[in-house]
Amino acid sequence: MASASQRPGTPGLSARLRRAARAATFLFAAATAAASVAPVAIPSARAADDGPIKVGILHSLSGTMAISETTLKDVMLMLIDEQNKKGGVLGRKLEPVVVDPASNWPLFAEKARELISVDHVSAVFGCWTSVSRKSVLPVFKELDNILFYPVQYEGEESERNVFYTGAAPNQQAIPAVDYLMSEEHVKRWVLAGTDYVYPRTTNKILEAYLKSKGVKDEDIMINYTPFGQSDWQSIVSQIKRFGSAGKKTAVVSTINGDANVPFYKELGNQGIKATDIPVIAFSVGEEELAGIDTKPLVGHLAAWNYFMSVDTPENKAFIERWRAWTKNPKRVSNDPMEAHYIGFNMWVKAVEKAGTTDPDKVIAAMIGVSVPNLSGGYAAMMPNHHITKPVLIGEIEDNGQFNIVSQTPGLIVAQEWSPYLPGSRDLIADWRPPMSCGNYNVKIGKCLGAGSLTAGK
Repeated sequence: MASASQRPGTPGLSARLRRAARAATFLFAAATAAASVAPVAIPSARAADDGPIKVGILHSLSGTMAISETTLKDVMLMLIDEQNKKGGVLGRKLEPVVVDPASNWPLFAEKARELISVDHVSAVFGCWTSVSRKSVLPVFKELDNILFYPVQYEGEESERNVFYTGAAPNQQAIPAVDYLMSEEHVKRWVLAGTDYVYPRTTNKILEAYLKSKGVKDEDIMINYTPFGQSDWQSIVSQIKRFGSAGKKTAVVSTINGDANVPFYKELGNQGIKATDIPVIAFSVGEEELAGIDTKPLVGHLAAWNYFMSVDTPENKAFIERWRAWTKNPKRVSNDPMEAHYIGFNMWVKAVEKAGTTDPDKVIAAMIGVSVPNLSGGYAAMMPNHHITKPVLIGEIEDNGQFNIVSQTPGLIVAQEWSPYLPGSRDLIADWRPPMSCGNYNVKIGKCLGAGSLTAGK
């Protein structure tokens, strides 16, 4: 295993313009890469060119999010170890620097600053919740470093210093709802989430999308709970009553972290089966199911861009290496792990392309980089700093794995700005010059300045 330094712790003209712009960015990214103009920033100290290249790992190893994030730390150590056995990058070894922000959102920013200013890392792979990402954004902008963010999120953002290797809403949430409508004939909707920016913004988009499909207000129930929620009896009872109105009902879950364990347990306690009220989750994967008795959950769903059960030579080889590296033949893989696999390989390729670890040059080199995913295809980094992805729907099996019941025939290009929200439907992101903007309004022909419009909560 790699050694690591560790410290505690709507149709119309605008829509047509949008589609045309996206088509152009896709064709460009498939063919070439371009430079990016860097804003004025306070420079961070750069590592010496003859020592090890330090890579930051910023994931919660304690607290409510440790159930999901610890494995991302582990996979990053494996990827770094494997790269070092290939000779490193630019002839230099990689040195991981692991910190534990402990599911504490302000601490994420503090640890990010330490990684960049004290440890002089060349890039950081980390965060899970959007509130943790929002917490560190000012640090990466101020110190001009790079964050690779590996988890599905709410969109409404494109920052120059961030590469989003998880799904945007049109690469997970919207296809999940479409599946429930077409295959499960769902008419009533429970949007249940943890109370922070990702669930609230995602559900705002989903509510607008459902209403555009003719769903009435009385057929949408929205509920939020704190991180670490443990008592689900009354909430699950409300869901059960809401689903007894004679219309097919489903739960769209943006519940995050270890609160999922008692939530699914209470579903079983109250006899809610997938045939009655199916739950489709965006934050429950193989790692979270590893600690749950899955028999009562068989048939409930999850929407991701990767499942461990994907049957490809690439995935089988990855799982074999993963289990050998962890010395655990039962260790599972999941979607955010694949996102780190893709993001890390993209970073390596961009560093080699730029001939340096200098963040400004690597940021410019990243656009257009394409690397294999684990589903048998390729992921390309688009000018909006998001990657192309397939969308998969899986049913929970009694062994904690997912039976893939639906998969898009091709790759989906991320919509960083939702076409269903009035404040963002005219926006696109393109970090190539001369635009070099994360929220360019195609209707007025102007960059609005900041790369994100939502605040962390």
